[in-house]
Amino acid sequence: MVDRGHGVAGDEASGAPPPQARRAGARDAVRLAVVIGALGVVFGDIGTSPIYTLQTVFNPSDPHPVPVTTDNVYGVVSLVFWSVMIIVTVTYVLLAMRADNEGEGGIMALITLLRRWSSQRGRRAAVVLAALGIFGASLFFGDSMITPAISVLSAVEGLKVVEPSLDSAVVPVTAVIIVVLFLVQRRGTAAVGRVFGPVMIAWFVAIGACGVVGIADHPGILRALWPSYALGFLFGHFGTAFFALAAVVLAVTGAEALYADMGHFGRRAITRGWMFLVFPACVLSYFGQGALILDDPKNISSPFFLLVPDWGRWPMVLLATAATVIASQAVITGAYSVASQAARLGYLPRLRIAHTSESTIGQIYVPWINWLLMVSVLTLVFAFRSSTALAFAFGMAVTGTITITTLLFFYVARAKWGTPVWLVATGAAVLLSVDLLFVAANLTKLVHGAWLPLLIGLTAFTVMTTWQRGRAIVTEERARHEGSLREFVDQLRSGEASQRQVPGTAVFLNRGKETAPLAMRANVEHNHVRHDHVVILSVRTEPVPRVPADRRIVVDDLGYADDGIIHVTARFGYMETPDVPATLAMLAPAETEGPLQLDQASYFLSEIELRRGKAPTMASWRKRLFIATSYITADAAEHFGLPRDRTVIMGSHIEV
Repeated sequence: MVDRGHGVAGDEASGAPPPQARRAGARDAVRLAVVIGALGVVFGDIGTSPIYTLQTVFNPSDPHPVPVTTDNVYGVVSLVFWSVMIIVTVTYVLLAMRADNEGEGGIMALITLLRRWSSQRGRRAAVVLAALGIFGASLFFGDSMITPAISVLSAVEGLKVVEPSLDSAVVPVTAVIIVVLFLVQRRGTAAVGRVFGPVMIAWFVAIGACGVVGIADHPGILRALWPSYALGFLFGHFGTAFFALAAVVLAVTGAEALYADMGHFGRRAITRGWMFLVFPACVLSYFGQGALILDDPKNISSPFFLLVPDWGRWPMVLLATAATVIASQAVITGAYSVASQAARLGYLPRLRIAHTSESTIGQIYVPWINWLLMVSVLTLVFAFRSSTALAFAFGMAVTGTITITTLLFFYVARAKWGTPVWLVATGAAVLLSVDLLFVAANLTKLVHGAWLPLLIGLTAFTVMTTWQRGRAIVTEERARHEGSLREFVDQLRSGEASQRQVPGTAVFLNRGKETAPLAMRANVEHNHVRHDHVVILSVRTEPVPRVPADRRIVVDDLGYADDGIIHVTARFGYMETPDVPATLAMLAPAETEGPLQLDQASYFLSEIELRRGKAPTMASWRKRLFIATSYITADAAEHFGLPRDRTVIMGSHIEV
């Protein structure tokens, strides 16, 4: 007791805070660091929307232009504010982010929850909604292509405001920035990520400050905070307001990123970043731009950059370019994550994935997706050549994803949480009415570019559902070729299968433990040999982000505890990368019927060549698509971390 009292007295005498205070301070520092990290990754897309939203709403070249009148400016600014409030703050921050799958968010997490629910309850509605969710994820790929193009274009277009003679340089400069952006993806975002947060903080402070200056000149614009202005504009001038919604939706682009990146930063950090910095800064910018347009309708040409004082426009162009690159980085990384998760859930072939950070598991690089996005983004830049032209296409992808996310959330709220029907029905009716109004408005831009994200979404949806269906057909046909694993082991045990036992350990990768690996069957039937220790390994992806180490492995002796043949099921989450040698090293000799010689083990893979057959399993064009898609499948040895010099590949063919 004396020593403890002396220690406290010493801390007080030296002025140092007590241990509890130090721990609390450390926790606060960690939380602040997480919030700053979230600011640098999550909010790039939605945080750069003020650059082009109001400019697009009042674009005179729009097929359905919004006249620049005092009532319309108040109505549009109010509509922007309440759209952000309802869709981002209510739908995503307050509601959707409560529906997580082991801490992970995003539309793929909702799909996983629905698949799990349908497997447990057999609900047909859950299966249909899961398919709808896949379409929403497909639309996200369209978003991933359009966001870098429109974001970087809108920032570089600030050059025209600073120096009109630089107009012709906008597209080439944008293309160079985009090429560099995609070329550095292989290096990962770990090093650059440390500066993302401070850059975005500077961005939000700057646009908020410029907004305050604009509001100070016309403080009456703050009346647009009252919802009556939005409702009056919507219902009093419905013909104008309805078409304006197709551009107003640009204010909520990037809302899905808040939800999708929840697993990296947590709901609390994202909520704090949104409520205390991002939301206020964006609102101030929108209101400041509205005040500037009221001052002079000619300012609709570029209200965001014209809101900046002359002396600050060059720095703002540079800061905007940095912010839009960060916004593009976030959505590109999101595309990697969605593609990776879709592959693990069976909607895409196995893709080559490189982890770019030793400390952050979510930082990945998918080469095939990277080059596809780069070509697509450059094509959009050269085809549309301006952010306002691209804006017509942008809204469709955003509204489609938001609507599907809202629908899936309310189903999960009712099915998983047992929320009362009246509450679910009321909330869904209100929020889906808003979402569907935006969808309807964007459909009016169908011939002006809104067809593009729909086409991208339908293409990605067709590829994913075709791969899922073809994979099921191949699995069934492969099971017929392989035969029962138990019966094959019995034959080895009884001596029916002619074989010679050789020293060493052989690891055969297989889909499950119901059927015998084709490579193992070929080794016995054609080479007439088997190893002293045989491990039949099945890698299973669970519908959760990560699997704890104590649940990683399940061992089955296949009915005999002394024949040296075992089956191992290795379970991984869809956010994890399988490492077969490291997983097998976790096994104890007692589980493997003797010690495994993993440093000299041979690994056997069964490679399947797909051929188009005559059986009416799928339409002929879908068979061709399935076989074509199979060519992007990543190398299995690399995917599972197998040593190249000890991996044997044995082939077979299957008709689809």
